[in-house]
Amino acid sequence: MDETRDCEQCGAVFAPRREHARFCSARCRVTWNRENARDPAAEASALDWSITAMRDATGRLAQVTGRHRPRAFAAITEAVWWVTIVDATLVRHHPDTYDAVLAGRRVAERRLIEGTLAGLRFVRNRMGQYLDPLDFIQPGQPGEPGDAHPGDGDACVMSWTWKPVPAPRLASLPPRGQAWERTRYRSYQSRLAGHTIGETFQQSAAFLELAAAQAARDAEKAFTVRPAMRI
Repeated sequence: MDETRDCEQCGAVFAPRREHARFCSARCRVTWNRENARDPAAEASALDWSITAMRDATGRLAQVTGRHRPRAFAAITEAVWWVTIVDATLVRHHPDTYDAVLAGRRVAERRLIEGTLAGLRFVRNRMGQYLDPLDFIQPGQPGEPGDAHPGDGDACVMSWTWKPVPAPRLASLPPRGQAWERTRYRSYQSRLAGHTIGETFQQSAAFLELAAAQAARDAEKAFTVRPAMRI
């Protein structure tokens, strides 16, 4: 059977169309948000903190070279973690804003962003638990005395590339979970494999920062309008 969940608002059982879906309909999501209104300043602060952590993690990649491989792999793993955390937070708590910002991009750009983020979700789910970072990442070769390119070890990890990887084994997942992971895998193969680390994180982080900024504005606007609607 396909995966089902209980709607957090009405309790109805539904089959989620998105990985982080919590409600069976837009009406239930809006109702829940109205009944559980939070302090927009606190919410914006939490989102800002996550964005700052993501910005720091992705920005740090430009300062890491291949001379110390463990540190380089750790930096890439941390960037994957924070990008997917911010992405999941926006999809879960600000889905309308997320979709609106995405819809505002050109079709080709929108597909690229969606595919890149889905590919990073695949990396997050697989790296460390099923595959090592070296299975995903093709690093530059460190320079050795006498090498034709003795400076390669000083190359920034932003120039490293993602490797193609074999299709994952998904028998332990429910049918809908298998479908989601297959989609992530295809996105990884088409949008990440063969592309550079720098290209991947620049595209994804730029979109997420834009979506987070709009989410903060929308939350503040909703909080300002809500009291007037009650009069």
